[in-house]
Amino acid sequence: MDKDSIDRIVDKYHGEASYLIQILLEIQSENNWLPKEALKRVSDKLDVPLTRVQHIATFYKAFSVVPKGRHKVHICVGTACHVRGASRILDTVEEATGIKPGETDLELKYSLETVNCLGCCALGPVMEIDGKVHGKMAPGKTSDVLKNYE
Repeated sequence: MDKDSIDRIVDKYHGEASYLIQILLEIQSENNWLPKEALKRVSDKLDVPLTRVQHIATFYKAFSVVPKGRHKVHICVGTACHVRGASRILDTVEEATGIKPGETDLELKYSLETVNCLGCCALGPVMEIDGKVHGKMAPGKTSDVLKNYE
């Protein structure tokens, strides 16, 4: 992410440090993660110590300081999904993408995470991609859904 893009986002909030979290959210939204250079630029522009910016970026789960894929894949492994075969869905996604939970593929296409509940237990097992919920998943259906995000 270039300096001009970061500056544009910071300037949108009039360079006010009280908007640090919102600024970081917007940078991550455009870039899929928060590179160290971006954190340094935000620190300089807001006149906030870099350690404070890094603390915020690493404290909240919403932020990532490592590259993430364009598509965020979440597999529910909560009780309702687990008893309906969530592990088979997870295995299928791992096979199709070549990554395990917590990882991102080398092409930065997919990032995979497991979650304990997505709040739609009646649809289990559930897979969420980029905020879109796919319910009543089966291994064959999982592969088809992933193909829509290539």
